Amino acid sequence: MTSVSIIGIGQTPVAEHWERDIRSLAAEAAHAALEDAGLSTVDAVYVANTYGAAISSQAQLGPLIADYAGLRGVEAMTVEAGEAAGGAALRVAFLAVASGQVETAMVVGVEKATDMIGPARVAARGVTLDADYESIHGGTLAATAGLLMRRYLYEHGVELSAFENFSINAHANGSRNANAMYRNQIRPGGFVRAPMVSDPVNLFDSAPDGDGAAALIVTTAERAQDLVPKPIAVLASAVATDSLALQDRADMLRFTAVERAVDMVLRRASISRDDIEVFELSDVFTVVSALTLEAAGYAPRGTGWKLAADNDIALNGRIPISTFGGHKSRGNPVGATGVYQTVEAVLQLRGTAGANQVANARTAMILSMGGLGASVVTHVLQA
Repeated sequence: MTSVSIIGIGQTPVAEHWERDIRSLAAEAAHAALEDAGLSTVDAVYVANTYGAAISSQAQLGPLIADYAGLRGVEAMTVEAGEAAGGAALRVAFLAVASGQVETAMVVGVEKATDMIGPARVAARGVTLDADYESIHGGTLAATAGLLMRRYLYEHGVELSAFENFSINAHANGSRNANAMYRNQIRPGGFVRAPMVSDPVNLFDSAPDGDGAAALIVTTAERAQDLVPKPIAVLASAVATDSLALQDRADMLRFTAVERAVDMVLRRASISRDDIEVFELSDVFTVVSALTLEAAGYAPRGTGWKLAADNDIALNGRIPISTFGGHKSRGNPVGATGVYQTVEAVLQLRGTAGANQVANARTAMILSMGGLGASVVTHVLQA
């Protein structure tokens, strides 16, 4: 297989972009990535999106966005994997370039959650759950996360306050990110006093929906050396899945898809967990962060929260996460989130993360998750 590198990145701020449509957001990020790579065109465009049809009433985003970005006629398609769509689109681009079928590809992640408000948006977001056994009964992702967190607290005998440093860390990092949706910091003790969303999941525990777009330019490592001074290698890519619904799993507190996807990507990259200096994971709920760190092999079962409590997840910690604010502070533009994660990892590996820089970072792992561990896509990047 041909070696693959990332040579261009672009992003818009994550916000409530009431005045923007989905195509203009995507085009802005696409043009920024092309400019960063010093290119005017690509051979293929892979669009990551989750709720285009359900919320924005727009399918066929591939040709729509390619055309609006000035790339009419190129190969273009939409990639959907729930909230893991961004990671899945990067995997499609990685495989296309590695196979030799495409020389240079663009990945664009875009979401417009504010095209719908209130109960209508809640209903539209239910399409990523099990329609026959979850959403039809009023289930939501937050409600399911609440059940998962309640089980975690009960089984491992911990209090809600044990999770607060996940959110404190995310907001501390997000406060220095000009593209973050919420740049406020959370004070110690404030986490447990936040209004409940789905008990015990509260307002400071769950990531806010946001609008935004991010883009990447992916090409062969050989071509990358001629185009940019510091290409970022995509060492490996992997995907694993679990049952869509929690009740269908033998053990809901074990993210087996995370275990498999992390093991596969590390093996394919020929590195160990200790080589990872930046880990951009899904922190859509704090319990998801804890369970992901456990499944990824960074903490024994029931102790993932301790990595936050001991500040091991901070920029200067053992395994830095959410380095630009993560889903919680940067905001969660759902289908685009995996692309934002990659843009942020590239900034770390280029050494251009500014106040959010992890010192001497050379290797990063990105984990994009759909649902509560149903779809998991992992990538390892290296400077």
